Amino acid sequence: MSGTGLEALNGVAGGGGSLGGGSSLVHPLDNPAYAALNGPHARFAERRGRVVRYQLDVSPWLGLPEAPEPGDWADLAALAGAGAEVPLPGVRVALPAGWEVTFDMEGVQLVDDGVDAAPDPEAVRLGAEDVPEMLDLVARTQPGPFLPRTVELGTYLGIRRGGALVAMAGERLRPPGWTEISAVCTDPAYRGEGLASRLVLAVAFGIRSRGETPFLHTSARNTGAIRLYETLGFRLRRTTRFVSARVPGGAA
Repeated sequence: MSGTGLEALNGVAGGGGSLGGGSSLVHPLDNPAYAALNGPHARFAERRGRVVRYQLDVSPWLGLPEAPEPGDWADLAALAGAGAEVPLPGVRVALPAGWEVTFDMEGVQLVDDGVDAAPDPEAVRLGAEDVPEMLDLVARTQPGPFLPRTVELGTYLGIRRGGALVAMAGERLRPPGWTEISAVCTDPAYRGEGLASRLVLAVAFGIRSRGETPFLHTSARNTGAIRLYETLGFRLRRTTRFVSARVPGGAA
């Protein structure tokens, strides 16, 4: 898909509903971490004022109101600590003075638009006892953040060969009515066999089975992944940004 096409869909939202915390968003996917932490994932939340973040061994993501005020930035600084680097996914406002951007990447958000979801006979449910292997697979494939308790966010499925975990995918953010598919990865020795696609469809099946809709994120530069997800039945909903910034003060 061309860059022009992505830009044309930037900010496009569908559906109704609104978020709590004083937000006037028209759709929970416009600020999914904030929506999840104020909804189905509230049990994982640490809060200060209107700022929420996941417990640090669960996920690095945090949520700010759609239009953060100076007090919200002060609460985030107090929650994270001086000099800390914090992710600010989807933030579309200028950072206050003294905040240093440390990472900035354009991403895309795709949603289920007729995914042929189905269980996979080879997929196994992964749990706490599998975390060491999951962390090892993530370290070798780099699909994105995965921490010791990330597995608690939802269902994670894997495929084993010779007893070894060679592919996995699972659930991360869970705004009301939606669940993000994340940590999609395959051992390099087993790529090209369609394992990741099978697991995405199996995870999507579980999400659909409880009456929710799958969605996912990837880098806007990862055109191969975007094409693959589109062939599976996902459609581009919007572009977004993955930004990290350093809290003022403290050691760099």
